Amino acid sequence: MGKIKILGIESSCDETGIAVYDAENGIVAHELYSQVKLHQDYGGVVPELASRDHVRKIIPLIDRAMRHANCQPHDISAIAYTQGPGLIGALLVGATVGKSIAMAWDKPAIGVHHLEGHLLAPMLEEKHPEFPFLALLVSGGHTMLVDVKALGEYEIIGESIDDAAGEAFDKTAKIMGLDYPGGPLLAKLAEKGDGSESRFPRPMTDRPGLDFSFSGLKTFSANRVYAAGNDEQQLANIAEAFQDAVVDTLAIKCKRALKQTGHNRLVVAGGVSANTNLRAQLAVLMKKLGGEVYYPCHEYCTDNGAMIAYAGYCHYVKQVSDQNLGVSVHPRWPLSEAIPN
Repeated sequence: MGKIKILGIESSCDETGIAVYDAENGIVAHELYSQVKLHQDYGGVVPELASRDHVRKIIPLIDRAMRHANCQPHDISAIAYTQGPGLIGALLVGATVGKSIAMAWDKPAIGVHHLEGHLLAPMLEEKHPEFPFLALLVSGGHTMLVDVKALGEYEIIGESIDDAAGEAFDKTAKIMGLDYPGGPLLAKLAEKGDGSESRFPRPMTDRPGLDFSFSGLKTFSANRVYAAGNDEQQLANIAEAFQDAVVDTLAIKCKRALKQTGHNRLVVAGGVSANTNLRAQLAVLMKKLGGEVYYPCHEYCTDNGAMIAYAGYCHYVKQVSDQNLGVSVHPRWPLSEAIPN
């Protein structure tokens, strides 16, 4: 196949991510533009504004990534883009640009599943897992446990029936009056907790199964926040108790899933995988179980082009590409069906 370089494009929500993956040297260019400031005044992502901002940023970021990678169009083997799931307008920007460039450069186009990108992101690290493994995908939009048998063979064995963990973090932070995105700010506030807050519930851990539910925990936390008023220390204690409850719940379900699948390798990916407390608790868990836990580096935890470029590379070497000249995206796309088309 010769030297393989994949241009990756991520535009599923509020980050425009562009990267070039070189099969010999790994990620050789990585550009990321976050729309956080654009959406801050609204307390959440406004889809129309997100789409328009992707339109403005995507081509300049591609140009910059190509320069940093010292690449010309003829050096690129294929164009990988996020095909879903995500915001339909944002996805259409990346898909349209990706397929247009592929056509102009006479290269294959590869539609990548956004969650598969997250799941494979730890493969970019020097210490990376071998197949098979258990994956915990935990972000603002998704919380799920996946039995990863091989590339493209994913079985969801547990998922959230309501709010995702990251969504619960953000909503609870908003109730506390923290800025958007509030999850990281809540985690920072939790560091000031003194441990005096009463124990919060660990939802759905008192029954069998691997599914999650964080909506009730969010409501429980909201009631505690309203009772605390403007007491800053009490708010920090609530943040600490809330975070402990989420982390404990995730760890308990991971332990169950590892036992059920028989795996001794755990991959944790998605934005919440950067949480320090979660990493510490899962490290303790895997040490007790005699296994290992793997993460992407912090810059690849949130949405990014590097994970899309790498996932595209994995499908490229299997000779999977999108031959259809039309542009199609999948705002809702089960991970179990993560095959480019």
